[in-house]
Amino acid sequence: MEPTCFYWHHHQLGPVLGIGMANELKLDHQFDQTQVQDFFTANHGNYIFGHLSYELKNSFEALTSANPDHLHFPVLHFWVPESLYQLKDELRLTWGTHINEHEVFANNFYALLDEKNAGLTSDFQARTSKKRYFKQFEKLKNALQRGDIYEVNYCQEFHLENVALTNPIGLFGRLNELTKAPHAAYIQTNDHIVLCASPERFLQKKGHLLRSEPIKGTAPRSKDKAQDQHLATALQNNPKERAENIMIVDLVRNDLSQIAAKDSVKVDELCAIYSFETVHQMISKISCQLDNSVGFTAILEACFPMGSMTGAPKIAAMQQIEAHEDFKRGLYSGSIGLIEPNGDFDFNVVIRSLLYNRNSQYLSCAVGSAITIGANAEDEYQECLLKAEKLIHGLR
Repeated sequence: MEPTCFYWHHHQLGPVLGIGMANELKLDHQFDQTQVQDFFTANHGNYIFGHLSYELKNSFEALTSANPDHLHFPVLHFWVPESLYQLKDELRLTWGTHINEHEVFANNFYALLDEKNAGLTSDFQARTSKKRYFKQFEKLKNALQRGDIYEVNYCQEFHLENVALTNPIGLFGRLNELTKAPHAAYIQTNDHIVLCASPERFLQKKGHLLRSEPIKGTAPRSKDKAQDQHLATALQNNPKERAENIMIVDLVRNDLSQIAAKDSVKVDELCAIYSFETVHQMISKISCQLDNSVGFTAILEACFPMGSMTGAPKIAAMQQIEAHEDFKRGLYSGSIGLIEPNGDFDFNVVIRSLLYNRNSQYLSCAVGSAITIGANAEDEYQECLLKAEKLIHGLR
C-alpha cells in the first residue's frame, strides 16, 4: 500500500505534498476534546493535516444520524507527515525527514497529476430519485412556512459501486485543472481517497485573526463573454441568492461572537461575486479577533459545522437535514485542512468532491443547495445537477 499523502495549495508555499504519518489521532465516532487538545499540544511546532466529518455535529449538539453510511470516514483524523515537499519550480523537501521512497513517491505524484488520460467510465447512480427529491422538497418548504427554519441546505448523493480507481492522482489532476478550485485537496490513506475541488474556505486563522468565507449563490459560466458577464450580474442582483447569503452571514457572525474578542466581529465583504473556472459564486467574508486563551477545540465547537452547509437556525436545520436526506454526509459538508507549526490554520468546506472507500470500492459525489421560502423545486434540483456536472460528466 502506498503511503498516506496529503496535497494542498498553501497560501505562501504554493502546492505542498505531505507524505507518511509520523503521528496520528483518529476518532471513529465521538469527539474527545481532551484527546484533540492533547494531540495539538504534543505536536505544536509540526505541520498537522486532517479532516473533520460533518457527523461531529452529534458530539457538539444533541443530534443523531441514522441514515446509511457507505463511506465510513472517521469523525476526525489528524496526522503529522514524515516529509513535506513543495513544488514551485522544482520539487524540494521543505520540512521533515528525507526518505528515499517518499521522494520517489513525490516525483511520481507530480508526474501523475499532469496525466491527461485519467477518467471515469461508469455512470453514477442517483440515490434520490427526482420524484423523491420533489416530495422531500415540499416537506422542507412546509417546515419553512411553519417558521421551524428560515433556510436549509438539502443535499443528495450520486454514487458508483464496485469501481476500481486505477489512477486517482491523475483523476484529481484533471479535476483540479477543470475547476482551478482555490481550496482543493487530495488525501490518500489506507482506507480512503479524497478528491476535493472546493471553492470555499471554512476557517482561516492567521495570528489573532480568524476569518470565515461562506458561499451561498451559484450561477453557471458561459464561454460567451457578454453572456458570462450577464450571468454574474444576474447572480449579484438576485434577491433570493442575496437573502440566502445574508442569512448565513448572520449565522457566522453569531458563531464567531461566541469566541471573539469583544466587538471584533465584522463583515469584510458582503455578497461579492467571485468567478471560478466552472461557476460564479456569491461569497461573503466575516472575521474576528481572538484572545490567546481560545484554542482550536473552542473554535471548532463554536463554528462547526459551517452554516453554509446547514442553514438557519443551525440546530433546527440539521434536524431537518437528517429527517429528509437519505444518506449520511460523513466527510461531505465536513472540512479538510492544514495546521502550521505556529498554530495558524486553514480549513476548507468539503464540497465538489469525490469520496472513495478503498475497501468497498464505493465512490460518492454529493451535492446540495440552499432552500428558502422563495425556492422552486425544479430550480434547486437543476442547481444540484450543475454542481455535479463537472465531477460526474467532466471527468469522462
